[in-house]
Amino acid sequence: MEAQTIAALIITPFAAAFVYAGIHEFRRYKADGRANYGLVYDEETGTTHVTGIAEDEEAYDIEDFDPSDYNERSAGKEEDDRRT
Repeated sequence: MEAQTIAALIITPFAAAFVYAGIHEFRRYKADGRANYGLVYDEETGTTHVTGIAEDEEAYDIEDFDPSDYNERSAGKEEDDRRT
């Protein structure tokens, strides 16, 4: 095989995924209009993820997050579980 053919075979899946994501986002834009993306905090797991945010909601501000607060609360729950 030629180098160009191998390069095309390697790049094709990534290009297809990019085109698919573009089409998906374009269809979402046509249906819902402009979107505001940002971080959303999940209190149950203590993690954040990027998602669409409604206009009336505020995005998660990472500066306000203290990971030690979350870890201390979960550590306290583990100690309570051990006691019972």
